[in-house]
Amino acid sequence: MRAAGAVLAFLRENGVKHLFGIPAGSVNAFFDELNDMPEIEPIVTKHEGAASYMAAAYAKYTGQLSVAIGCSGPGATNLVTGAANAMREHLPVLFITGAVPVNTMGLNASQELDVAPVFRPVTKYSVLVTEAKDLLREVARACQIAISGVPGPVHIAIPIDVQHADIGNPILPPLLPRKPMIPQLTTIERAAKALWKRQKGCIFVGQGVRGSVDSLIELAELLAWPIVTTPQAKGYIPESHPLYVGVFGFAGHEAASALIAEDEGGALLIVGSSLGETATNNYNANLTKGRYTVQLDFDETVFNRKYSIDLPVLGDIHLSLLMLIEELRALGASSQRGKVDVASLRHRPLQDAAEDYNTRNVLLNIQECLPPDMRYTVDIGEFMSYVIHYMKVRDWDSYNINVHFGAMGTGIASAIGSKLAEPDRPVACITGDGCFFMHGMEILTAKELGLPILFIVINNARLGMVYHGHSLQFKRTHPSFEQEAVSIAGMAAAMGIPSYRINGMADIRSELIEPLTALKGPAILEVALKDNSTPPMGDRVKFLSSFGK
Repeated sequence: MRAAGAVLAFLRENGVKHLFGIPAGSVNAFFDELNDMPEIEPIVTKHEGAASYMAAAYAKYTGQLSVAIGCSGPGATNLVTGAANAMREHLPVLFITGAVPVNTMGLNASQELDVAPVFRPVTKYSVLVTEAKDLLREVARACQIAISGVPGPVHIAIPIDVQHADIGNPILPPLLPRKPMIPQLTTIERAAKALWKRQKGCIFVGQGVRGSVDSLIELAELLAWPIVTTPQAKGYIPESHPLYVGVFGFAGHEAASALIAEDEGGALLIVGSSLGETATNNYNANLTKGRYTVQLDFDETVFNRKYSIDLPVLGDIHLSLLMLIEELRALGASSQRGKVDVASLRHRPLQDAAEDYNTRNVLLNIQECLPPDMRYTVDIGEFMSYVIHYMKVRDWDSYNINVHFGAMGTGIASAIGSKLAEPDRPVACITGDGCFFMHGMEILTAKELGLPILFIVINNARLGMVYHGHSLQFKRTHPSFEQEAVSIAGMAAAMGIPSYRINGMADIRSELIEPLTALKGPAILEVALKDNSTPPMGDRVKFLSSFGK
C-alpha cells in the first residue's frame, strides 16, 4: 500500500467523508488513491483558500475532523489564511500539503517551500514528514491533537516520494474520542455562590456557547439576568426571549451598550467569549468596570488577557453550565427567583420602511421572502454591520458571522461547507461584490455539487466598508475605492446559474425570490445598491481614529 493510500484509509476509518482542495503534481498520489476509495469525496474548489474555509465550516457544523489539501508552495500558502481562521474558531481541520521530493530539497525545485514553519503560528501542530515509515503515525498524532483539548487545525507536509512509498499493510491506528474538560467542582461551587449572592448581573455570551444554548438560557432564567451577545454569537439566543437585550460590540445595539455602561456593581458572567476587539466594542473599559467577573471557557489563554477576571472557570462550557445550574438550584435558585423585566432595555428592530431603498430595508425585506430556518453565512463588508444590527433571529444557530478573523470571501465558501455538513438546512450567503470578485467562482463549485444555496450579492461597485471607514476617519476617500460596475447577474448567466437582479424595493417580491431557494443547485440574487448611509459600525471608526493623534 502506498503511504498516501494508508493516510486516506486512516481518515476514512475515522469518519472523514470529504477532501477539500485542488489536485496538483505534489499531491497527485492522494487524488489517484481516491479512485479506489469512493467513501471519501473530493471537493475540488477553484482556490485553495476557499477550500480551507469550506473545511472549517464543515468541521464547525458536523463537530468532526475535516481535511483540506493543497500542493507545495503556492497551494500551501493559499491554505494558510484558512488555517488562521480555523485556529481563531477552534475548529479541527487537518491541512495536508505536498512537498518536493526529499532528495531535491534545498535545490530550488519547482514550487519548493518549507511550509511547516509557516503553518506553526496558525496551527496546534505542523510538521514535515521525510520518512514514509513515520507518516501514518504523524498523521494520527496530528489528528489526535486537532480534536483534543481546545480543538484546532494541524498541518502535515508530505514530500512526493514519501507519498508514493510502499509501506505494506499497516495497522490503522484508532482516533480516540476527545476527552471532556471537566471543570473543578470547587471552582464551580465558588462561582455559583458568588453569582447567587449578587442580586444584579449580566450574562455576556460569545460564540463558544454554540451547542449549549438551552443550558445558557436555563441559567439566565435561574438568575433572572439580562443577556447580551457578541457579534459572532448572533443567532444563538432567540430574539424573542424576554431576557435578551441585544448585541454588544461591533455593529451592536445601543440597548446592550447602555446596559454595559451602567456602573452600579453587580456581576458579569462571560460565557464562551475570548473578549477580543470586535466582541468588546474595541476593548470597552465599562465591560468589567465595577463588576465581579466570572468567565467560563475551555481555553485558559483567554483568561486575564485584556480584562482582569475575578474567577476563571476552566472546562467545557456545556459542562460548566450544567454544573453551575445544579449548584445554583442547591442554593435555592429557581426560574421564579426575582424575575426582572428587561423590556425597557431590549433592542427593538426598527420597522421596515419599504419606500426607502437602502441596505437595512433590502436585507429585512429579503429575509421575509426566505424560510424562517434559513442559515445565513455572512461575508465581510459594510452589509455585515447591517446584518448584525438589523436582521432578525428567527431560528437556532442561524448566522455564521466571521468578523472575528475577518477574511473576505469566507461567507461564500462557508455556505458550501455548511450545506455539505447539514444538507437539510437551507443556506443563504450574504456577500458583496468585493468578496465575490475574490471567491465568487466557488459558486461554480456549488453548481458542480448540486447544492441549492442562495448567494445574495450586494453590488455597490466599491469597497464599501473601506469607503465608509475612510469617510468617517479621514473625511475623504481615495478614487481607487470606487470600481466599474459589473453585472453579477450577467456573470451568473455566463456560468449557467439562475439569477435575479434587484434594482429597487419594488423588485423584492416573494414570488420571484422564493423559487430561487427551491432549485437543484445555486442561484444568485444580485442587489444593485449604492447606500451612502453610515453603516452601524459602533466604535470601530472611533478606535481607528485614535491612532496618529
